[in-house]
Parts: sequence; C-alpha cells; structure tokens
Amino acid sequence: MNTHKWLTVALWLGILTVVYNIIEGLVSVYFGNSDGTLVLTGFGFDSFVEVISGIGILHMVLRMQHSEIKDHDKFERLALRITGVSFLLLAAGLVTGCVFDLVEGSVPDTTIPGIIIAMVSILTMYFLMQYKLKAGKALNSDAILADANCTRTCLYLSFILLASSLLYHFFKIPYIDIAGSLGIAWFALSEGLESLEKAKNNQLTCSCGGNC
Repeated sequence: MNTHKWLTVALWLGILTVVYNIIEGLVSVYFGNSDGTLVLTGFGFDSFVEVISGIGILHMVLRMQHSEIKDHDKFERLALRITGVSFLLLAAGLVTGCVFDLVEGSVPDTTIPGIIIAMVSILTMYFLMQYKLKAGKALNSDAILADANCTRTCLYLSFILLASSLLYHFFKIPYIDIAGSLGIAWFALSEGLESLEKAKNNQLTCSCGGNC
C-alpha cells in the first residue's frame, strides 16, 4: 500500500477514534450517573477529553497529506492546551468525587454497564492501536506511532474500568469504585501535565507519551 493510501487509512482511524469516543463518553456518563458509579462517569469524561486530543491528531494527519511536519501548528498547540487543562480538571473532579463518596458511603447500584462498556472499549481500542501501529510503521511516522501509544493508554483505562466493575459486581467490595476512579484520576493528571508541557515546548509529542 502506498503512502497516500496509508495516510487515508490514518485519517479514517482518526475519525473513527473521535466518533467512538463521543459515543462512548455519552453512554458512559449516562449510565455512570444513573447507576451511581464514579469510575464509569470519570471514564466517560475522559473519553470526551480524548475527543479534543483526537481532533488535534486529525488536523496533524491532514497536514501530513500535504507536506512533512516538524512541529505543532497554532491549532494543535491550542488543542494540546485545552486537552491538558481538561485532564487536570477531570483529575480534580474525580478526587473530589472520591472524597464525597467516601464520606457519604456511596456505592454503585450496579456495575453491569461498566463491564459491557469496558469490554467493548478494550476490543475497539486494541483494533485501533494495532492499525495505527501498522500505519505509523508504513509511513515511518512518529506522529501516528505516538497516537497508537495514546490509544494504548485508553486501553489501560478500559482495563481499570473492567477490573473495578467486575470486582464490585461479584464481590461487592465497598471502595473498589473509588479505587478505580483514583486510577483514572492518576492517568488524567499525568496526561494533563504532559500535554501542557508538550504545548509549551512545541514538540511533536502527544499527551500520552511518545513522539507525535
């Protein structure tokens, strides 16, 4: 497959990533709020932040179709800054929610939606990651390879959601929802700080680590 075709593949992978994250975010926040599970709600808001990051990646792929890129343009730097601030706000919100749930002794009504969403997300993110790796290697593009690393991070978050949801569903462990939420908060904090650093330095690196 030639360069033009692989760039088209990369573009459609980016579009699929954005569309999927929008749907995943809406479904996760809805069921997270209705079922009282903070980890699923946090997972949903993380998906919304990933949409912003994904739009920046899409813009970068479109630029790659016309010329070689060596740094972020103004739009991509803005997307990185918005992504970074959003991740930090998400981390702060999750920690606050964890404290509230701990004080109130709140537990989820059910975590079955979290189990289903996590399994769908694991399959989807694994598919996207593998094809982004193939596209990045075919194009010799650090940008697309790093986007695959970002997708791998989303895969890790899906496993956190799945683990906490399964443990609560089968064993009713009181604080497992809080533990899962703190796990997502830690990832959000790390990604937020890194995203802001990359925007400041104008380096071709994404908010999940690795060159892009």
